[in-house]
Amino acid sequence: MEKRKGYPRLKWVVYVLIVIAGLFSFAFVDDLFLISKNLDTFASIYKEINLSYVDEVNTSKLMKTGIDAMLAELDPYTQYVPESEMEDFKLKFVSSEYDGIGVKIGARNGKVFISEIFENFPAQQAGMQVGDEILEINHVGLKEKSPDQASLMLKGPQNTPLDLLISRMGHSKPIEVHLVRVDIKQSSVPYYGLLAEHIGYIKLDRFQVNAAQDVTNGLLDLRKHKLNGLVLDLRDNGGGMVAEAIKLVNVFVNRGIKVAVQKGRHQDQITVYQTTAEPVDMHLPLVVLMNSNSASASEIVAGALQDLDRAVIIGQRSFGKGLVQQTINMPYNSLLKITIAKYYTPSGRCIQALDYAHREASGDATKVADSLMREYKTKAGRSVYDGNGIYPDIFIKPMDYHAITKVLINKDYIFDYATKFRSEVGKIGEAKNFRLSDADYEKFVLYLSTKDYSYDTPTELALSELIDEAMKEGTASQIKAELEALRVKVYHSKKSDLSQFQDEVRAVLENEIVSRYYFERGRFEQSFQYDKEVQEALKVVTNKATMTTILGGVGTYKIIGKPDGNFSDNN
Repeated sequence: MEKRKGYPRLKWVVYVLIVIAGLFSFAFVDDLFLISKNLDTFASIYKEINLSYVDEVNTSKLMKTGIDAMLAELDPYTQYVPESEMEDFKLKFVSSEYDGIGVKIGARNGKVFISEIFENFPAQQAGMQVGDEILEINHVGLKEKSPDQASLMLKGPQNTPLDLLISRMGHSKPIEVHLVRVDIKQSSVPYYGLLAEHIGYIKLDRFQVNAAQDVTNGLLDLRKHKLNGLVLDLRDNGGGMVAEAIKLVNVFVNRGIKVAVQKGRHQDQITVYQTTAEPVDMHLPLVVLMNSNSASASEIVAGALQDLDRAVIIGQRSFGKGLVQQTINMPYNSLLKITIAKYYTPSGRCIQALDYAHREASGDATKVADSLMREYKTKAGRSVYDGNGIYPDIFIKPMDYHAITKVLINKDYIFDYATKFRSEVGKIGEAKNFRLSDADYEKFVLYLSTKDYSYDTPTELALSELIDEAMKEGTASQIKAELEALRVKVYHSKKSDLSQFQDEVRAVLENEIVSRYYFERGRFEQSFQYDKEVQEALKVVTNKATMTTILGGVGTYKIIGKPDGNFSDNN
C-alpha cells in the first residue's frame, strides 16, 4: 500500500476538476459551492479507501479508474493521459517521430514477430522481413513479453546499437541481426504517385505536425508530370490537428476564404478559421475519397471543399465527428484532452452525428433524427445537410468481404502464406502488375487443406437462430423436414467458396505478398486495380464535363445526401 502521509495526487485531481469546471461553468456562488462540496466528498472517499479498505489498494490505479469513469460521462474524446502513456499519445496525435529501427510488431501464441517494415530504415536495410519472429533483443529473451514491452525495448536513443536474434521461415537456425537506432520520421503521406498519365494520387493518413506540408511536397513533385487532376485519399483518416486541416484546404483554395467556424459553450467562444496563404493550385481538378472512418480534421477538409464546390467527394458518408478537443497540461507530466467546441463548415452546418449531452436510457448517445437535419447551401447553391457527417457527391457501396476471406485474414493464413511465398520466391515483377497465376492460387488452396478455417455464413447463422427459436417454441419437430431441406440448401463447402470467391481472396493475398517485397508503397500500387473508389475517381477527374456537372449541381447533383430514412445507412 502507498504511504498514508500526504495525498499529493489529490492536489492534481482537484486541479483537473477545477480546469473542467472553469471551462464548463459560470463562476456563480452556487457553482463554486457545489464544486467545493463534490471535491471534498471525492477526496474524503479516496482517503478513506486508502486508509481503511480491507485489502491492499493500488491507489494510482484506483484514481485513474475514477477519472476515466468521470470523463466517460462526457464523450469518448475527453480523456486523461498519465505520464506513462504520454509517449504513445504524442505518436498518435502529434508526431510519429521516434528513435528506433523502423518496424511494427505483433504477437501470436506468445511469440513476438515483425508485422510491418518501413522502407529505407535500419530494419529494412539490414534485410529483416515481415514474419520474422524476434527471439531476443539485446540478449534478453522475449518469452512472456508483450508487444508493448518488446516495442519499448526496440526503441532507444539514436545512434545506439541494437542486437536482435530472430527466427525466419525456411531457416533452420536463428539469425543474428546487428542494427543502430536512428531517428524515425514518418510522413503523414505514406504514398503519392501517378494513377494514370497526368493524374496524381496522394494518400493522407493522419493530420499530424506538417501534414499539409507533406501533401504540398507530394503535389509539387507530381506537378512535374504536368498534372491534369488529383485524387486526395482521406479514407480511414481519423483526424488530428485542426490547424493542419485549415492549411490543407488552403493548398487548393485562395487566401482569405472561410474554411471552418469553431463554437464553444459561450457566445464569446467563437473562432473563424480562414486561409492565410497563397494556394498551391486552386484550379487543378480535385477528387477527395472518404469513408465511414474519415473523421474530425478529415471532415473539416472534405466539408470545406464540398461547400466551396472545389472538389468532388467520392466514397461513403464520413464518421460525423464535429467536436474539437484541446490539450491542457496537468501536474506530474500528465495531460487532459478535453472537448471545448463544435466546428461548422463554411455553409454553416455541423456534421456531429451523436449527441452526448442527451443520452438514451441505456446510456448511449442519441443520434440526430432525420427530421432535425437542416438544409444548407454550397457556394454554387447545392443542398447539403447537417447532423450526420459529410455525405459524398458520389456514393460507392463499401467493400464487404465474404466470410471465407474474413476468416483467412483473421486466422493469419493469408499473412503466413505471404511469408512462406517470400521465403521461396526471391523476386517478383512490379507491384502494380503482380498477379498470382492459377497454379500459384492452387498452391494456396493446397496449403489451406491442412488448416482449420471453419466458419458459418450469415445465412447459416440465421438458420441456426431459426432452429433455436423453433426448439424453444416446440415447433421444431413439426417442421423438421423443412429445416433439414433448408440446411442442405445453405450448406457451404470451404473448397467451393475458395473457388467461388477466388477473385476476392486473390486480391487480398496478392496485396499481402506484394508488401513482402515492396512494403507499404507496393500495397498502394497493387491495390489500385481492385479499388472501386479509386477507379471511380479516375473516371470522374479525367472528365471535365462530369466535374462541371457535379460541382455545378446539375440534375441529381443539386441535392447531396437528403435525409430520407436511409441516410444513416449510407444509401
